Amino acid sequence: MSLEVSTLVAEGSKMVTSYGDGIFRFGEETVTGSILLFPEAVYSWSVTTKDDITPDSFSRVIERADEIEILLLGMGTRLTPVPLEWRQALKPHGIVIEPMDTGAACRTYNVLVSEARRVAAAMIAV
Repeated sequence: MSLEVSTLVAEGSKMVTSYGDGIFRFGEETVTGSILLFPEAVYSWSVTTKDDITPDSFSRVIERADEIEILLLGMGTRLTPVPLEWRQALKPHGIVIEPMDTGAACRTYNVLVSEARRVAAAMIAV
């Protein structure tokens, strides 16, 4: 089942228009599987469950640390605690990780991008 997300306008930015059934949509663009999402780019993320995530899973985010202050972590269908090692991997780079379910991460990402906040998202497909 695919769920629609409110489309706020942030010209030139990737905004999630729907998600579900293992895909994410950004207007006409579709990406299958988990993703790393930045305002101007989306990348496949080789994570299918929380158990696949290691501090190295955030390397692309860390490479762009000067552009990001908040990393939304869409953890699938339910929120679970974030291991301290993930926070410790991001903190020296000035990035705060905010875990939530993937649907909430999609909606929150869109709002923060529309507010021109320095945000990225790592989202497990649902």
